[in-house]
Amino acid sequence: MVAIEVNRVNAAAPAAAGREPVAVRVIAFNDLHGNLEPPSGSSGKVQQGGGASVDAGGAAFLATKVAQLRAQTPNSVLVSAGDNIGASPVASALFHDEPTIDVMDELGVAASAVGNHEFDEGFAELQRMQKGGCHPTDGCAFRPDFPGAKFPILGANVTDANGAPALPASTVVEVGGVKLGVIGATLRDLPSVVTPEAIKGLQFGDEVAAIDKASAELTKQGVNAQIVVVHQGDEGAGGAPSDCAVKPNGAATAIATKVSPAVDAVFSAHSHQQYVCTVTDPAGGKRPLVQGLSFGRLLSVVDLAVDPGTDEVVRDRTAARNEIVGRDVPADPAVQKIVDEAKSKAAPIANRPVGSITADLLRAGGPSGESSLGDVIADAQLEASRATGAQVAITNPGGIRADIPFAPDGVVTYGEAFTVQPFGNIMQTITLTGAQLKAVLEQQWQGQSSPRILQVSSTLHFTWSQSAQPGNKITAITVNGTPVDPAANYRVALNNFLAAGGDNFTVFAQGTGLQGGPVDLDALLEYLKAHPGLAPPPADRITTTP
Repeated sequence: MVAIEVNRVNAAAPAAAGREPVAVRVIAFNDLHGNLEPPSGSSGKVQQGGGASVDAGGAAFLATKVAQLRAQTPNSVLVSAGDNIGASPVASALFHDEPTIDVMDELGVAASAVGNHEFDEGFAELQRMQKGGCHPTDGCAFRPDFPGAKFPILGANVTDANGAPALPASTVVEVGGVKLGVIGATLRDLPSVVTPEAIKGLQFGDEVAAIDKASAELTKQGVNAQIVVVHQGDEGAGGAPSDCAVKPNGAATAIATKVSPAVDAVFSAHSHQQYVCTVTDPAGGKRPLVQGLSFGRLLSVVDLAVDPGTDEVVRDRTAARNEIVGRDVPADPAVQKIVDEAKSKAAPIANRPVGSITADLLRAGGPSGESSLGDVIADAQLEASRATGAQVAITNPGGIRADIPFAPDGVVTYGEAFTVQPFGNIMQTITLTGAQLKAVLEQQWQGQSSPRILQVSSTLHFTWSQSAQPGNKITAITVNGTPVDPAANYRVALNNFLAAGGDNFTVFAQGTGLQGGPVDLDALLEYLKAHPGLAPPPADRITTTP
């Protein structure tokens, strides 16, 4: 990989006479989401630029790559930028992600930011992940006991209802005789991407203000080398792993350019993108902003030179890059043992056939944003919600976590279906007017840098304009082939996350006549059972015009 040098301005004073700067390597991953086994389909690929891709990921290969990088620079620190757990495949999720925490402990993670998915099962469960102990309902299903994470889970901007810290803001790692401060934060918009029940009693403040406060406290302690792991990211714009290929006005870039000049590097997450960028801090200095995709496919590497006399980073000697976690190396035996144990214990459930398909069902959308897997899931949710009067079904793309691949034989297993829909969301049916239905479809372009296209059942069709301004994108909507009447009522099936206004689809929360339904995964399983040999539906539900 090509190393990218950063900051030829804002360099620290020369190292103390006769003492060379200490080489400190920070290695990071993000958005692992419990992917212990190598992820399949497009989720297991890394785009190298020019259309080429390579298979990547798998916890045991990740461990080998970490060991190789540590061997190159003995003074190394491994950190994570969050979403280590939650939205996980069945081998981890069946055991409330205890195997993933065990793997991270085996890897020697020094600290992690808290991500939004760490809150999937609520704050009490997050505390159990940190402190250990058996699950209050399911006990210790993976091993006889669960010791918890050996690393601190950081959230500088997470407070309780009274404004008191709910999580540690930072930690200090001593390496090579110098001190490195690690500050962790999560996205302030976290309430928009989790269910309200999961974060009841918690508040999420401005990332920059919280990071700056933590940075100042570290400086008072004499910790002058500082990094940030923040669970917020920019949207990608293509390119190779170490390119700075991001769309403008990104959320992570805004944070990285505004936080204290004392911060020497920013590791980002959440958007599942690959980039290595250089940003300018408030004092005019340069520092790296990086993200390493997701699912353990990349490791972000930032090499620092730290003055042993002052603990200041010599900025003109900083270099950053992303490294691919290839599968052409030996699997780490200690981590592979944990993975094999989780896989073996999950196998009786995970390997059960639940249906069959004739071709890949892909979560990635085409030019209009419509995806074949999104179509199938929406159709399954409509079928499961007919008893509540549902006329259409709508689902969020972020709730679709993986492809369902045809290979090797077209059989779909429970494990594959679970990996697609791991949240256990409850189906609900609400009444919206035609005007509200149009308004919620317009919200696909609000509140984020790129559209978040909803996936819809075969009974709902809509057209959107590429050139129109947000708020006026939708040009046509039909239900069962009939144009939508703004004053008429329509019964809409959706999951409880969307029904509460999740992902900034706030109009859904205005719905009336709420009725509950099955778990979303159960709806998909029943649909697969009822439709053997399922083919990808025609991509004709969402149309785009210039």
